[in-house]
Amino acid sequence: MTTDRPLWLDGKSAIVTGAATGIGKAIALALGSAGARVVVNHRNTAELAERVVLEIERVGGEAIAFAADVGRRTEFEALVSATIERFGSWDVLVNNAGIAVLKPFGEITEEEFDRSFEVNVKGTFHGCQLAFKRMSAGGRVINISSSTTGLMLPGYGVYDATKGAIEAMTHVISKEFGPRRITVNAISPGATETETYRTGKSKEFLARLEAMSTFERLGRPEEIAAAVRFLASDEAGWITAQNIRVNGGTV
Repeated sequence: MTTDRPLWLDGKSAIVTGAATGIGKAIALALGSAGARVVVNHRNTAELAERVVLEIERVGGEAIAFAADVGRRTEFEALVSATIERFGSWDVLVNNAGIAVLKPFGEITEEEFDRSFEVNVKGTFHGCQLAFKRMSAGGRVINISSSTTGLMLPGYGVYDATKGAIEAMTHVISKEFGPRRITVNAISPGATETETYRTGKSKEFLARLEAMSTFERLGRPEEIAAAVRFLASDEAGWITAQNIRVNGGTV
């Protein structure tokens, strides 16, 4: 591998769900540039996922793209099996895939509620349970929550309910993973400048979010990815059961 970056994750194999765009893409690139062999999971964005694979390969990394709906157990199982078959082990899981239905609570449909929990919560549940069964000893599980769980923003009721469930799951199951030296942590990003973050949000709302930060700006995907990369490394072996808010002091 040709890179000037420290190969903190050399020889490790990582699954990053929802990795074709946004924060997931940044995480996949960060892990790949640190030496990990990365499985770029996507649901129906194969072209974008392949671009991420190419970017990882350009810095000397190794990656594959794999389509799977993480809310469906059989598809997540296929994702894990493909990872182990290709790379020989499974060492890191980043449960990043998620959907955000942001609208007044009284307007949320039952279908939107169910799909939110299917992807955000059940997807994380599938990944964690499969990691408990099939991840190598000393592995790393990193669940992506959100700093909005501490902000009480109107329109975020169902979304925050899913993320709160992820945080609770992370804290409790870390004890069960301990005997195998697998750490389980959560990262809670603040408002982050992804490709689509500004879509559907007013300038006034975005300005309020920026003002909440100590630095009066939105975060960058690479800043979230750096925290994930650290938690995936050997240096973070004494950190587990934590929820780390990466949000510029927003909350």
